[in-house]
Order: sequence, then structure tokens, then C-alpha cells
Amino acid sequence: MPKKMVVIFGALNILWMVFAASQAFKIEISPESKIVAQIGASISLTCSTTGCESPSFSWRTQIDSPLNGKVKNEETMSTLIMDPVSFGNEHSYLCTATCGTSKAEKGIQVHVYSFPKDPEIHLSGPLEVGKPITVKCLVPDVYPFDRLEIEMWKGDRHLKNEEFLEPMETKSLETKSLEVTFTPTNEDTGKELACQAKLHIDEIDGEPRERETTKKLQVYISPKNTVISVNPSTRLQESGSVTMTCTSEGLPAPQIFWSKKLDNGSLQLLSENATLTLIAMRMEDSGIYVCEGVNLVGKNVKEVELIVQEKLFTVEISPGPQIAAQIGDSVVLTCGVTGCESPSFSWRTQTDSSLSGKVRSNGTTSTLTLSPVSFENEHSYLCTVTCGHKKKEKGIKVDVYSFSRDPEIEMSSLLVDGNLINISCKVPNVYPSDRLEIELLKGESIMKKKTFLVDGHKKSLETKSLEMTFIPTTEDTGKVLVCRAKLHIDEMEFELKQRQSTQTLHVNGRENNKDYFSPELLVLYCASSLMIPAIGMIIYFARKANMKGSYSLVEAQKSKV
Repeated sequence: MPKKMVVIFGALNILWMVFAASQAFKIEISPESKIVAQIGASISLTCSTTGCESPSFSWRTQIDSPLNGKVKNEETMSTLIMDPVSFGNEHSYLCTATCGTSKAEKGIQVHVYSFPKDPEIHLSGPLEVGKPITVKCLVPDVYPFDRLEIEMWKGDRHLKNEEFLEPMETKSLETKSLEVTFTPTNEDTGKELACQAKLHIDEIDGEPRERETTKKLQVYISPKNTVISVNPSTRLQESGSVTMTCTSEGLPAPQIFWSKKLDNGSLQLLSENATLTLIAMRMEDSGIYVCEGVNLVGKNVKEVELIVQEKLFTVEISPGPQIAAQIGDSVVLTCGVTGCESPSFSWRTQTDSSLSGKVRSNGTTSTLTLSPVSFENEHSYLCTVTCGHKKKEKGIKVDVYSFSRDPEIEMSSLLVDGNLINISCKVPNVYPSDRLEIELLKGESIMKKKTFLVDGHKKSLETKSLEMTFIPTTEDTGKVLVCRAKLHIDEMEFELKQRQSTQTLHVNGRENNKDYFSPELLVLYCASSLMIPAIGMIIYFARKANMKGSYSLVEAQKSKV
């Protein structure tokens, strides 16, 4: 009996030891049964034991693939480090711990994913009112994409969503996108466009399962209604100025560009301001000027044509195109300009002779003074006016003349009825004599008229005369003898064209009696007698003679214009 008791006790002791040992040796793994790891990140799987002072560890995958990690053992703990996590780490990992003859094993499932970045919003172009636009939402480097969902919102309006349920043929990072097209309106400005991406992995703990990107909308309006205003006019004078202002509607406000269209059709940029001012314009500045209103979504063009005309300045010369100047007088030729602020003047003769005068210029007027007028001043004078790079010329012809005194009437003797007499009418210091005409009138009747032919056209003062003989009668007494001189200078406007002198006739009569001695006989008698006593006798008989008239000038010469 005692022997039997001993055997039973020994067996019980062994069973207790085995039970105690089995209760003391345990294995734990963390994280627990599964983990989801971000590709590119770093994770650690830790295997630890209790009830064994010096356990040994080993790691393997369930399908005996490479670990793709680094094992680190430390006393009762073993760590499998995966850095960086890759597709090669997506396995069920087993940790085996051995303590003496005892073994313990624990497994963990590693899932990998990729969801590293926020979505990207891309627009096909600027948002323009009334023009459809395509918006694309990109989710880059995602895995597994069959669990991805993308949604797009405009403000609080849902635009579109998509789930990517197609099977994956290979393990790879892929970029998925969602596209939506809409037509912007003015009201869309300021609204937010949102792209939401969701990766439906319920096992994620502490990692983002949802990412979102927003973009504030700016809606544009292409430039339109471009308008050009021109001041003062599109037709301009040389050396003038013009200001052109351009406006254009759009959102954002268009930037204004001014250009000039060249002959080859290209544009020469002039300004980036709304206002363009051109000064001191020349004829070559004529052409087409282009205003462009430009913003991010388009441009609008307007053109205007400027015409620069030759400067309209006029030159006038006075007294006129032709003038007759009296020799010895003073004459002022005046050259005036209108339409030019700062002209320059020059005077010359048409034959480039000496001016023989004094020039004075002041502002828009220049004068040439000829004083005293002489034969040297008989020229065509030219006044040249320069305004900018333009020149104009005006001429005046100066003719000189002399006609300063009235004619002089001379008679050869006293007027006696029936006796022949010589009359002379002289015009002194006349020029040009070839234009002189002299008339001798008795009362209203022309007795004689004379013109003078050209005599070599020499320039000199001459005295010309008309002579005639006539027999007066007593009926001529009281009549007026007129000597009229005319100088035919048609260009003369303010000078005297004719002069005349008059003399009233008084004709002495004679009687047929014996006591009558005619003056002619008396002269002949005196001439033939050289003796002084004869003179006394002549005086005696002359006093006794009954003469009814004797020659006298009743009236002195009178000048009449």
C-alpha cells in the first residue's frame, strides 16, 4: 500500500509541474490581430512572453515570404521593424517563442494603404461667365483605389461623386480623378469649390480616412464694350496735340494697352495706360491707333484713325500784290502770318538784288521799309515764312514813278485876235515817261493830245512837253485853256493819276484905222531903228494909238487836281 501511494504521488507531482509550466509561459503580440500601415511609413510589430526567463523568438510570414523587415530581440521581447512599409509587407506575420521544450505562436495581419496627400483641384481655364468649364479633382498615389470615393461640391450644391469599384489587377499606387463640367455665373464669385476624397478602410485607427481641398472661385468676364474718346478731334494740325482715352468693361478690370498699327500690320506698343497723349504731332504720326482691353480670359480691341494735316498757316503781304511808289517817298511793306505761333521771316528780291531797305520782325509780323524810294527799289520782293519745317512765300511788286508837279503852260507872245501863237505844256520830272499822256484843251474841246514812246526804258526823271500853234480870236476871251497830264499806272490805287493846269484866255483885238500900229510892226520898227529919238517917237505914236486891248495875264496859273 505505501508503495502504491508513492507512485500516485509522483504522477500527481509531474502533472502539477506540467500544468504549472503551461500556465506560466505565455506569448503576446502588439498591435493585436491586425494593423493597417501607410505605405512609406514605419511600423513595429512587438512579440513578448511571460513565464520564461530566456525565450527564443522567430518571425515568419504565413506563406513563408520574405519578412521585408528587421528583427530586434531583447530578453523577453522581439520586435519586427518595417521601415519603410511597402507592398511587400502586406502579409500575416507569425511570431514563434520557444521556452525550453515549450513553444508558443501568435499571428498578426498587416494591411497596407496609401492616402498621403490632399486632393488637387485643376481647372481647364479661368472661370468665365457663360462659358462651360471642366473641373478635375485628382487624388494622387492612392491604394487600394477600389475603396476610394470622390465627391465635388460648389458651395452647398453637390456636383458629382464617384466610387472606384473596378478590381485591382496589381498592387500599385494610382492617381484617381473626378471630372465635372459646369457653366459659371456672376453669383459663383466667392463660392468655394470643394473636393472630398474618402478611403473606406474601417481598420484605420488614428489615421485620416478623409481628405478635402477647397478653392475659392473667381469668375471672370472677358473684356467688352471697349470705347475710345478723342480730344479735340481725329483730324489734327501739325504741331498740335491729342489726348485719347480708352475704357473697357470686364472682370477683373481689363488692363489697357495702346499701340500703333505699322505698315506691315504689326503693332508698336506705345503705352500701358488708359490715356495716351501725343504732342507736337507730325504728318507721319497719321495712322491707326489700337486700344486693347486685356484680362485673364480675353481681350477686346478698338481702333481709331488719326489724320495729321499740314499746318494751315497763311501769309499775307500788304499793301497788296503790287504797289506804285512815288520816288522820294517812304513805303512800308508788311508781311503777316496767321496760324503759326513762332514764324521766322526773310526778305529778298526776285533777282537777289540788294534790298535797299530796313527789315524789322516782331512776333507774327515783319516789315520792309523803303525810305526814300528810289530807282533801286523797283523790284519784285519776296517774303519767306518758315513755320516748323514748312515754308511759304508771298511776293509784292514795287513799281516806282515820279509825277510830283503840275504841268506848266507857256505862250510864245500876247494873244491878239488873228495872230498865230505857240503854246507849250511841260510836265517836269516824270517817270516812267512812256506811260505819260498830255492833253491840251480849250474849254471842253481837245486841241491836241500826245503820248510818249519808250525811249530805251532808261531809268531817269525827264521833262516832257506838248507843243502846238493856234490863232486866237476875240471869241476865245474868257475860255479856259487846260493842260492835263495823265500817268497811266494801273497798279496805283492811292496816288494821283493825273495833274492839270489852267489859264483863262484874254485875246486882244485890233482896228483898221490909220493910227493903228500892230505890236508886230512896232517890234519890227524898234528893231530896225537904232536911234534913241526913234524910240521916243514910237512911244509917242503908241500912246496916241486907239488900241482896244493889250496882252496881260488875267489870272496866274492855277493847279487843279
